[in-house]
Amino acid sequence: MQIKNVPFVTADWSLIEPTTHRGQTGFAYWRTLHFGDVRVRMVEYTPGYLADHWCSKGHILLCLEGELETELQDGRTYTLTPGTGYQVADGAEAHRSSTKIGAKLFIVD
Repeated sequence: MQIKNVPFVTADWSLIEPTTHRGQTGFAYWRTLHFGDVRVRMVEYTPGYLADHWCSKGHILLCLEGELETELQDGRTYTLTPGTGYQVADGAEAHRSSTKIGAKLFIVD
């Protein structure tokens, strides 16, 4: 990833209006900033959230709160807790997220 032509800026995530994204069950609330081709998000999943799709987008993800289950399309599963995360490239292993108790994530993609 090359981050180009982005001046130094700070972000107060509480001031960014969230957008609502319905999952197969539950909801995701995204607070999003764009810097050229780079998208930076603070995402909150409600308890019981299950993504409605398999994602092939690359991400750098950090779990800040709660617990996130990440399932790869090949059947592998990973549990993320605060302070843990994952990295995956565009077009690599398809994955989807779910959470029983809710989760708050910081994502760069």
